[in-house]
Amino acid sequence: MFYKQIIRSILFRFQPETAHAITFNLLKISSLVPFLPALMRRRFASCETQLHRRVFGIDFPNPVGLAAGLDKDAEVFDMLGNLGFGFVEIGTLTPKPQPGNPKPRLFRLKKDQALINRMGFNNKGVAAAVKRLKRKKTKVIIGGNIGKNKHTPNEQAVEDYKLCFNELYPYVDYFAVNVSSPNTPNLRALQDKKPLQNLLMELKKLNREKPKEKPILLKIAPDLTNEQLDDIVEIVQASRIDGIIATNTTISRKGLIYRQEEIEKLGAGGLSGKPLRKRSTEIIRYLSEKTAGKLPIIGVGGIHSAADALEKLEAGASLLQLYTGFIYEGVSLISAINKALKRKL
Repeated sequence: MFYKQIIRSILFRFQPETAHAITFNLLKISSLVPFLPALMRRRFASCETQLHRRVFGIDFPNPVGLAAGLDKDAEVFDMLGNLGFGFVEIGTLTPKPQPGNPKPRLFRLKKDQALINRMGFNNKGVAAAVKRLKRKKTKVIIGGNIGKNKHTPNEQAVEDYKLCFNELYPYVDYFAVNVSSPNTPNLRALQDKKPLQNLLMELKKLNREKPKEKPILLKIAPDLTNEQLDDIVEIVQASRIDGIIATNTTISRKGLIYRQEEIEKLGAGGLSGKPLRKRSTEIIRYLSEKTAGKLPIIGVGGIHSAADALEKLEAGASLLQLYTGFIYEGVSLISAINKALKRKL
């Protein structure tokens, strides 16, 4: 309640990107205060044995992770781990720095407990992120979410993904291949069968050349048809990558409380938060049934409560990720999910 009544009410007085910058600056300052990171870790981190999950060869201290998009440039991953996340996914990172789309590009839909963003892979480039990853102080598990630069033609996209893979390989525990953001022109075309198969095969080949293979996951859109999901399963199995992240943001605007005219004024972008919960869970269940529960799935989309999290796990998710729910509910959401899991075990 303290977060919602005090902290969130203050942050929500600012524009979303300003609130994000304030939060990150506070986390950076906190990391410099003697003993505070350790105290935060003791207060928030859930490391009970019954919460441990071994998924695609990695031992996770608990199944609740942070989705990509919040710590794009690997700035505060240590402190986010201290807040109780079992893993933190950085990015989306691209080979070259890019500013992303013009502002404003991030909008709150408070009535729907949702966000619309058209950030456009804004980041300082993979090399800048690597510099920060080299200074890692904790044992938090890191996922590297990788994409292509806006002006890289789809025909040359594989090279962008391979460059990011090579740069990040020594410093991350797994990779997330992002071909599903709606905010980079033509990016979602890479989800089509032929280009996707080529991309994943190339990354898998590159992975085999490394001293040790690291898990590769594919992040997919919630707007795919069942036929497209069938193609995804076929490609994932053929390329023998390690799992799927379901799902990214949606371009749908169905079921929102706000009037259509109000939503149209905000413009294009991916919708995240509570309105995405049902569709994300449907896709998780479909993929899990299609693969007989053998393919690891990270469930993300509309998790705002422990009940939402349990729904994803019961549908077939192995791990979870928060983004919009974390912004609306705060750090207590992580512990609420973990407590609910412990009660069920």
